[in-house]
Amino acid sequence: MRQFTAFVDATGHKAEGSCNVWSGSNWENQPGKSWRDPGFSQTGTHPVVCVSWNDARAYSSWLSRLTGKHYRLPTESEWEYMARGGTRTSRFWGDDPALACEFANVHDATTQSAHKFAWEPHECKDGFAATAPVGRFKANPFGLHDTAGNTWEWVEDCFNTNYVNAPNDGSARVTDDCGRRVYRGGGWSGPSSVRSATRTGNPPSYRSQLLGFRVVRALD
Repeated sequence: MRQFTAFVDATGHKAEGSCNVWSGSNWENQPGKSWRDPGFSQTGTHPVVCVSWNDARAYSSWLSRLTGKHYRLPTESEWEYMARGGTRTSRFWGDDPALACEFANVHDATTQSAHKFAWEPHECKDGFAATAPVGRFKANPFGLHDTAGNTWEWVEDCFNTNYVNAPNDGSARVTDDCGRRVYRGGGWSGPSSVRSATRTGNPPSYRSQLLGFRVVRALD
């Protein structure tokens, strides 16, 4: 979150207006909720949430200009490759969702007590009722943190319901339903969402208290 604050302070980018938040009984798009106030307390070490695909792209462009390096959102295939960390199981730690609290910030006994979500929790307790500071949980086999849980993460691709005719060279899919963009990772959600293969999408202006992003740096 600290890096996104620096971006907004430097550019005046308006990443505000409304955000989809859990009201206690359902999801509501609430005016006034934003990355500054997503409905729960955060510090500079937490991942930014309530940011749209457009916001994430704007941040990436600013960071590229600032550093002289090429930063961007990962493609969907890049994201899954790094999230799996060379594994073929449903989660990078294996197939048992009850082990999640060692490796990821998820919907568990802590969030169930705080938020009363309608969906199934993980059968463990990680101690965080919303987002957790970045890097708090064990890394995946590639040494990457938070590739499952904590926040859903925007990727570059346009949304499609399957992988038919998807690029096979690691590039982003930029055809099909570009009125929606893909995000991955599951956020602090239940077992059906926190899986390496889970994917969904929404319009590029969509913001949610479960949704953030990470960037990658091109080496060429």
